[in-house]
Amino acid sequence: MGFVEKISMRLFYDLALFLEPIFPELRDDLRMARMRISAREYIARSIFIAFLVFLAEVPILSFIFGLSLQTFLFSFIFSFTISIFLAGCFFFLSLNYPKLIAKERAKKIEKDLPFATLFLSTIAGSKLPLYRILSIFSEFGEYGEVNKEILDIVRGVEAFGLDINTSLQRAIERAPSKPFKDLLWGMLSINKTGGEMDVFLREKARNFIEEYRRKLYEYSRQLMFIIEIYLTSIVLGAIFFTILTAIMGGMAGGGGLIVIQFLLIVVFIPLITFGLIFIIRSMNPGGE
Repeated sequence: MGFVEKISMRLFYDLALFLEPIFPELRDDLRMARMRISAREYIARSIFIAFLVFLAEVPILSFIFGLSLQTFLFSFIFSFTISIFLAGCFFFLSLNYPKLIAKERAKKIEKDLPFATLFLSTIAGSKLPLYRILSIFSEFGEYGEVNKEILDIVRGVEAFGLDINTSLQRAIERAPSKPFKDLLWGMLSINKTGGEMDVFLREKARNFIEEYRRKLYEYSRQLMFIIEIYLTSIVLGAIFFTILTAIMGGMAGGGGLIVIQFLLIVVFIPLITFGLIFIIRSMNPGGE
C-alpha cells in the first residue's frame, strides 16, 4: 500500500466501506485493468484526491469570481458549489478510469488474438500438455497483452503451485476481452475432457482470422467514405471558399476576409485533418 493509499484509508475508510457495495463492478474493472489495488483502497484514494481538488478549487475560484462579482460572500458560495460539483465529477471519472484501461487492454488483446491463437495451435500440434504449450508461448513477447495473460497463467502454476485448470479459471475471471475469455474457456474444457487441443485451437484461429478479415474490410470501406468526405467537403470546400472570398474582397475591398482565409488555411484545415487522423487510427483494427 502506497503513501497516498495509507492516508486515504486512514481518513476515508468508513466512507469507502459504505460506498464499496454501490460500485460492485469496480473490483472486476481493477482486476481486468491489472491495477494492483483493492476496490476499497481505490475508492478511498479517489475520495482523498477529489477532496484535495475541492480544497484547491475553492480559494482559486473565490478569487476569480470575487474579481468579477465584487461580492465576497456570493463569490464564495458560488465557488463552493462549483467546487463540490467538479470534485464529484472527478470522483466519478476516477471510478470509471479502470474500466477505460480494461477496454484499452481488451482492444490490444483482440488485435493480437488471431495470430497468437494460430501460434498456440502450431505449438499444440506437437501434442504437448497444455501447461507446456502455454509455457513455450509465454517465452515469446511478440503478442503484447496476450503474452502477459498467458504468462500470468504459467506463473500461477510455477510460483503459486496451482494446477493448470485452476490457473486458467483465474485468468478467465480477470481477462478483459470476451473473445479471449471464450478461448480460455474452450481450452479449459478441452483440457478437462481430454479432447484434441490442436484441433480446437486451429479452428478458433481460423474463426478469429476470418473475423479479423471482416473488420479490415469494413475498415477499408469506412476509410474510403471518410476520404471522400474529406476531399469533397473540406479540401474542395476550402478552395472554393478561398477563391470566392478573394473575389469578394477584391470587389468590396474588405481586409477582414484575409484574416478569415488565414484562419481557414492555417488553423481550421489542420485541426480537421488531425482530428480525422485520430479517428482513423482509433478505428483501425490493426491498432496502428
